[in-house]
Amino acid sequence: MEYIATDFTLDLTDGFPLSTDSMVLADFVRLPKNARILDLGSGCGTLGLLLCAKNAGCTVTGIELDEHAHAAAAENIRRNGLDSRLFSLCADLRTMPYEPGSFHVCLSNPPYFSGGAAHSRDPLARREDCCTPRDLFAAASKALRFGGDFFLVHKPERLAELCFEAVSAGLEPKRLRLVRHRPGAPVSLILLSCRKGGKPGLILEELTLYHADGTPTADYKRIYHQ
Repeated sequence: MEYIATDFTLDLTDGFPLSTDSMVLADFVRLPKNARILDLGSGCGTLGLLLCAKNAGCTVTGIELDEHAHAAAAENIRRNGLDSRLFSLCADLRTMPYEPGSFHVCLSNPPYFSGGAAHSRDPLARREDCCTPRDLFAAASKALRFGGDFFLVHKPERLAELCFEAVSAGLEPKRLRLVRHRPGAPVSLILLSCRKGGKPGLILEELTLYHADGTPTADYKRIYHQ
């Protein structure tokens, strides 16, 4: 059991550990007032819980293909009394059952690894068999209203591909945050924000989680509510 921000708890029994990916993505997201949010590939509801703790006016709908993760999300929603603000739908994001333009914000902590023999033993949630970058950006573009933002976390080596697929889907990259574990260390994660119908113009940001001596930075303490 993990405690998130306030009094919310997250049962990870049927999901993945509370990862750096989810924590830095939740911190990166910017929400308008009373935002309607769609979490693409929502797992056991981690990002939804983090955002509900961060913003009392938002509502989050998660789409998750895996039945076990969806069941875990439903239990996390029930345990935290969030039935009116946080929802989990067991469905395929490629055939999303929502009217176009229904959401202010989309976000995703998607699979990082391509399908095929090299990753055939990885859990489905870590493979792109059912969620390629093209699938992801197409779903986000359909779900977002004009001017809405899509936030995602990914590996730095996929940046060029992600930007290409974003622009192809009508989503303009607007913010890019590079995440490093220590000063001068290689970039371990990227956070990308894209706007539907946005004009060109990219802001570059950096985030370092630990000082050179291994102690947490102020950013780390803010992200982990320390």
